[in-house]
Amino acid sequence: MGVVTPPTDRTPKQDRSRATRRRLLEAAVACLAEHGWAGSTVSVVAERAGVSRGAAQHHFPTREDLFTAAVEFVAEERSAALRALPVQGRTAVVAALVDLYTGPLFRAALQLWAAASNEEQLRPRVTELEARVGRETHRIAVELLAADESRPGVRETVQGFLDMARGLGLANVLTDDTARRRRVVTQWALLLDEALG
Repeated sequence: MGVVTPPTDRTPKQDRSRATRRRLLEAAVACLAEHGWAGSTVSVVAERAGVSRGAAQHHFPTREDLFTAAVEFVAEERSAALRALPVQGRTAVVAALVDLYTGPLFRAALQLWAAASNEEQLRPRVTELEARVGRETHRIAVELLAADESRPGVRETVQGFLDMARGLGLANVLTDDTARRRRVVTQWALLLDEALG
């Protein structure tokens, strides 16, 4: 029988710290998506996450730190989910990629973009974050669509599709656009089949 190492006080504390950080990030995205930038303060997020404001500020010293980290966190989660998708044909891939722009992450990101357009200290952080998320989304789309970017026009076709998906996300912000979106997704899958071979 091997020697059992007794648990240290450090491991549970680290686990609690990671769990608290995750709750704060999830609460921040939910608040941003539901209440917008103006209604999403550190206090509101801390209350929703079930932690003190001091605990929230321990993990994220500024409001900007909290919300940029939250959007990045969910973008990484969504990217992981997209990478795990089984390849089921272009229509399923197109629908999954469009879903990226119609869920709470997109709503939260949209609020962050709007705030960044007026908040000088937030703008460079959001611009850098969006550029990184955009590159990752494009890379995943290329993989999932089995697109050969060495062929002329393919890169632009994939980017055009992602821009269209973003537009569908914007259309969905004010009204439920599900029925029209399904038809557009089906048509885009056909267009991508033609364009990508």
